[in-house]
Amino acid sequence: MNTIEDLQYPIGRHNNNNNATAEEMQQAIETLAFFPIRLEHEIQNLDEYQLEIPYRQGGWNIRQVVHHCADSHLNCLIRLKLALTESNPMIKPYAEDLWANCKDYYLPINNSTTLLHAVHKKLVVIFKNLSAEEWGRTYFHPQQQQELSIAGLLLLYAWHCNHHLAHITHLKNRMRGE
Repeated sequence: MNTIEDLQYPIGRHNNNNNATAEEMQQAIETLAFFPIRLEHEIQNLDEYQLEIPYRQGGWNIRQVVHHCADSHLNCLIRLKLALTESNPMIKPYAEDLWANCKDYYLPINNSTTLLHAVHKKLVVIFKNLSAEEWGRTYFHPQQQQELSIAGLLLLYAWHCNHHLAHITHLKNRMRGE
């Protein structure tokens, strides 16, 4: 795992699988349910110096990754609720790289892990209680010029959880010389 692509996408790029089985959907919900705990486990013994190490050349440091997950997953919750309450709403994209340089990214990371626990609790309750019709509801992403379903949103964010956990675990392995 030495190429920029491998470091940037340690579990591979997200594939827009719109034909997930019920078992895969349940597994994605479980991924969301346990993500905050898994993330806390991965970062619990990192010191301030280690939190500032980028997971790849030109990439974010671990502190930025943790804060990004909170911001991104909060946006997921908002997109989910918009799709459930409006007819194919157009969502507002955001400049992730610019957000990663906002002053709140210098706060202790427990601010974001606490937020992740709350956001994921809400996401899991909603996803576990969707009707068959609600799974097919959509929102429009203007940056991607794409309509995305709630089912697709779940799969995307389950991938997102594992994607960023892999950034941290692979960096930790490299720091240990593995």
